[in-house]
Amino acid sequence: MARQIKICIVDDEQIVCERLQPVLENNGFLVESFTDSKEAMERLSEGEFDILITDLKMAQVDGIELLKFARQRLPEIRVVVITGFATVETARQAMKGGAVDFIAKPFRLSHLRDLMLKIAGEIQDDSDGPS
Repeated sequence: MARQIKICIVDDEQIVCERLQPVLENNGFLVESFTDSKEAMERLSEGEFDILITDLKMAQVDGIELLKFARQRLPEIRVVVITGFATVETARQAMKGGAVDFIAKPFRLSHLRDLMLKIAGEIQDDSDGPS
């Protein structure tokens, strides 16, 4: 039986968390959301997440720093960066840091949901091992 995929959402805009969390939970994911990036970093240090969705521009710890921290602590974590400040440079920086995708705000919830389902399928395939 496939295990539930755990997602961490970090965005300093409460409305983003409030809109994403139920959509993902309704699709079978376990979701925790944070508006405080330092609090999210503490929770990520416990090493229990498969996917991190993080905003880029945040007050305390920015998305790139959070991305690097998560990838160091959890090498297998998939990271998706979302931002209202999309530039070629920030996208390059995120992808170089190990993000699997970079999404400009505003985005469709269905687009992010579909991306999470795709990534979850890849995680399940990876955990099944070679056949």
